[in-house]
Amino acid sequence: MTRPGVGAVCHAGPVTTTWRHLPASAREIAEAATAAVAVAGARDAEAYPQAVARLAAADRAGLVLGGVVRLQLEETHPDGLDGDDVRQVLERCVRSAATWWPEVDPHVLLVLLAGALGVYDPGDDDAPPDPAAVARHAPLLVADLLAATGRPLADYLTLAFAEVARTELHD
Repeated sequence: MTRPGVGAVCHAGPVTTTWRHLPASAREIAEAATAAVAVAGARDAEAYPQAVARLAAADRAGLVLGGVVRLQLEETHPDGLDGDDVRQVLERCVRSAATWWPEVDPHVLLVLLAGALGVYDPGDDDAPPDPAAVARHAPLLVADLLAATGRPLADYLTLAFAEVARTELHD
């Protein structure tokens, strides 16, 4: 998407967003997430593996992106979500991603949604997705939800980092 006088901008945020105020580990998460979500939003199958590899290497990226997804879901469903809402989000994301990234795994996306909502409880036979699987799927979900909210990713990342910091302060 372009705006007159601004150049290329995607919902992941303008390329001018900086995270210098964050500690190095959080800055890496923000930069890697922004890049991966931008690539997912652009449906660039060629660049996606490299973007998600960087995200997978960022410690605690899944925690932050889980917070982003939760915030997006709260914004898009202010009256709460029911099973049909979750199914619609999941189906829309899977259908959209499958057109350019056929490796999308609906089960991993469902686990990410359930985890973001705080209702994921892995049973004895269900191990949670590893960080690489989270990194491959979270940007798909975030990019899909950004299309619904129209807000830049930077807004959600800022709020998610604040929540993580607040939680760590109280623990």
